[in-house]
Amino acid sequence: MHTLEDRLAARVQALDYDTWRAKVHAVNGCARPIRLSGAHQLQDATTGQVLHHHGGDIFAPCGNRRESVCPSCSDRYAADAFHLIRAGLIGGHKGVPETVTDRPRAFVTLTAPSFGHVHHARTSARGKRIPCGCGEFHHDADTRVGTPLDPETYDYTGSVLWQAHAGALWQRFTTRLRREIAKRAGLKVREFTEQARLSYSKVAEYQRRGLVHFHAVVRLDGPEGATSPAPAWAHPDLLDDAVYAAAGAAYVSAHYPDGTPFTVVWGEQVDVRRIEPIGAAELEDDAGRISEGRLAAYIAKYATKGTGKSEAADRPIRSQLDIDFLKVSEHHRRMIQTAWNLGDLSAYEDLNLRRWAHMLGFRGHFLTKSRAYSTTFKDIRGDRRRYRLEETLERLGLADRADSIAVINAWDFDGAGYRDDAERELAAGIAERIRDDRKLKYSKENDHGQETAQRG
Repeated sequence: MHTLEDRLAARVQALDYDTWRAKVHAVNGCARPIRLSGAHQLQDATTGQVLHHHGGDIFAPCGNRRESVCPSCSDRYAADAFHLIRAGLIGGHKGVPETVTDRPRAFVTLTAPSFGHVHHARTSARGKRIPCGCGEFHHDADTRVGTPLDPETYDYTGSVLWQAHAGALWQRFTTRLRREIAKRAGLKVREFTEQARLSYSKVAEYQRRGLVHFHAVVRLDGPEGATSPAPAWAHPDLLDDAVYAAAGAAYVSAHYPDGTPFTVVWGEQVDVRRIEPIGAAELEDDAGRISEGRLAAYIAKYATKGTGKSEAADRPIRSQLDIDFLKVSEHHRRMIQTAWNLGDLSAYEDLNLRRWAHMLGFRGHFLTKSRAYSTTFKDIRGDRRRYRLEETLERLGLADRADSIAVINAWDFDGAGYRDDAERELAAGIAERIRDDRKLKYSKENDHGQETAQRG
């Protein structure tokens, strides 16, 4: 029986290895690429003349945004998320003016309430470990952190129901926030929309206990959004105060399986920090202000973090057997099991909890934004396709005919993933090298930019 080393050597020595490697490079080492066969043509849009033809087999990236599933595609998603969020923070591109930096802006964190005491690894202001409720001093990597002190009294049903309604709670929060801002500005709600607009982008992050909390950039614009200045009455203090009030007032009504009312609210830990155009290298300065220069990368990181393999499942649950054999902590297994069981009850049919059991009941998107905050993922990806087409036309000597060229694609699905463990291992190595090269290039560009700024 051949070992993995033997299969790796055989694959590298195969006649088609260079062609295969080029296809892997084209998708940046995607962990589970989509295999396609067919053809791609560039034609003269007027005459139909074929100017370029490429046929055969190709790989297309899987597009999974979760790092635990595909590091390569999650990097691409994080980069797109970074540009989307950054455009709304500093402007100057993607159709967003630089004047957005003059608007009242806040970095808001909203958390889940408590459903029972859990193990913690907190430290005091002086850096000393605070003893957990169990009497021990846990280190940050302790796998017990975030799990219940007493699983039998922990409210698993309430935690899953809260998670399932978290997206609706966010919508109630933004609606209430508009009302709170209008009240502080001395306006009626309908008058608020005539003078101002609330813009935001938010990302969900899982805590160790398996519940999400939301990080959001909230901006107060004029009525047209990013392109119109905020009204004279708009002030950062007004926005901060309204956020706290809205967080405390927003709720969603639900119920336990026995009919007992359950009110979905935010946790007591609500954090609101003013965003300033301070251009600091660190995320936060000594005054507690958030640097817009690092905030976009910080939020984009959580857009791809997901739950991770150690916390929940990477793919949907299909049966009870899937739950029994999951390699997760018992705490997260119980959350998944609770979501699965609740999903079988007609009272929660509209929540579709079995579909979202692998997400511990969370049914929302990890990154969302209001319409007028900045650009869209669709526009960002469209820009990337146009850039690649321009590169191709330049390489083929057709750049001067760009306006009259039609792109014709005819591809058939042949499957997903690599053929065996040898190809998966080789692709993972290629992906790692591409990632390392990208990080090195970014580091050099960043060092050069700082040196230029210092000389300036």
